[in-house]
Amino acid sequence: MAKTDPELVTFGCRLNTYESEVMRTHARNAGLENAIIFNTCSVTKEAERQAKQAIRRARRENPNARIIVTGCAAQIDPQGFGGMPEVDQVIGNDLKLKAETWGAPPEEKIIVNDIMTVKETASHLVDGFEGHTRAFLQVQNGCDHRCTFCIIPYGRGNSRSVPVGAIAEQVAHLVNAGYKEIVFTGVDVTSYGHDLPGQPTLGQMMRRVLALVPELPRVRLSSLDPVEIDDDLWHLIAHEPRLMPHLHLSLQAGDDMILKRMKRRHLRQDVIDVCRRARNLRPDMAFGADIIAGFPTETEEMFMNTLKIVEECDLTFLHVFPYSEREGTPAARMPQVDPVVRKERASRLRELGDKQLHHFMQAQIDQKRQVIVEQNGVGRTEHFAEVQLGFPAEQGHLYDIIVKRLEEGKLHGEPI
Repeated sequence: MAKTDPELVTFGCRLNTYESEVMRTHARNAGLENAIIFNTCSVTKEAERQAKQAIRRARRENPNARIIVTGCAAQIDPQGFGGMPEVDQVIGNDLKLKAETWGAPPEEKIIVNDIMTVKETASHLVDGFEGHTRAFLQVQNGCDHRCTFCIIPYGRGNSRSVPVGAIAEQVAHLVNAGYKEIVFTGVDVTSYGHDLPGQPTLGQMMRRVLALVPELPRVRLSSLDPVEIDDDLWHLIAHEPRLMPHLHLSLQAGDDMILKRMKRRHLRQDVIDVCRRARNLRPDMAFGADIIAGFPTETEEMFMNTLKIVEECDLTFLHVFPYSEREGTPAARMPQVDPVVRKERASRLRELGDKQLHHFMQAQIDQKRQVIVEQNGVGRTEHFAEVQLGFPAEQGHLYDIIVKRLEEGKLHGEPI
């Protein structure tokens, strides 16, 4: 068989997308060939099921390939993945980012450390992101909070941050490589800096990086905790045009009792206040949100409060998840909502999300926007809306357009 570069199969979040590129570089430099690396996610049982299904399919289609499994699901359940006959090796979440891990073949099938002992998050100079127009940059990893539904801290460890100087170096590197938009990402990105000397906040880090790399045109943030937006980040929202007017909130629910049982740090009114303040500073601000449907003990009345907050805050881009029990979490021991009801509530939330998105897209017609071009002639506006471009547009470039119409659920734009 001909030798080939390793193939990366990535599940889950933007942080995994970044880490897959780090692994791709390490694996290539180590001369790893004829390998398929699965970077798994454990946010839901469905994510794990999909990963295992993909691993089995890969083995059937590539009987001679070396199959390596890493990521959050592998970190949390190394024996489960190590016991799969299709898998040659399981690598832990911190070890996957070390160049030496990808050198000589290890003596053991499973190499997984205690993630809770990891104290630092190293910076890695990534040249690019295969198949992506926008670059994703890890600024933080892990989480110190223990939401009752979440298994992720056991896959990622405690919160730790990348120093400001290292972030600025990587941003400059990516800008020099031609990237026009960078997404700062992490597990709990608003906790940035608590572990660093001087305890810089997320907003302070961003202000310094944007000052050090003035040629960066656009920056976004991954999911934010609504009550942890610091004063410097509020300043950026109000005064920094390079920070895109699109914030994605880790909402999870719109009912106070459910939020308390989730052990979240915000209540319903906190989210309303954040959305109102952001729009007072930047009237065109668009919001996305992560929402769980059918959390244990959720009644129909509680669920209605979640539906109502979507409209009250005019949320546009919804990521909806039916609640998924994760063994070892407190929520898994609470009285469960019938899975059929969970799916039905998730469907209602998605239906409302579709209506919200349609309303938002209608409001874009005749508006001037700047888009970054993704694949197949699709541009992404400052507000994260997709626009089909009616002219030859080079991938990765920025164009000023006017949105002309909404047709069959798609916005269409022309150059100004």
